Amino acid sequence: MDSDREPAPTERSPDTPSGATTQPVTPPQSRFLFVNVAAQRAKQLRRGALPRLPELRPDPATGTAPQPNSDHKPESVAIEEVARGLVPYALPDEPGSRREVGSS
Repeated sequence: MDSDREPAPTERSPDTPSGATTQPVTPPQSRFLFVNVAAQRAKQLRRGALPRLPELRPDPATGTAPQPNSDHKPESVAIEEVARGLVPYALPDEPGSRREVGSS
């Protein structure tokens, strides 16, 4: 059934200018949806995506990233990103169509 399909967060272009401001999206109100979006984002982080949390991004001047610690596990970072509304996601309306949430 299509309503059981897992929504996938949409990835912003990595070449977005660092000075660009993005509107935070409303975090998912459903715990099930929240966990699914965070799991997809954690998978992206494990595969090398840059964190969207400003305190974890590399310094643009030097290119050095903050030292990772136990709080910087991909799953913890993904949960915090989704809670802050930094991860846009898509919800299916009807079979074959998708409604974008937070993509601008």
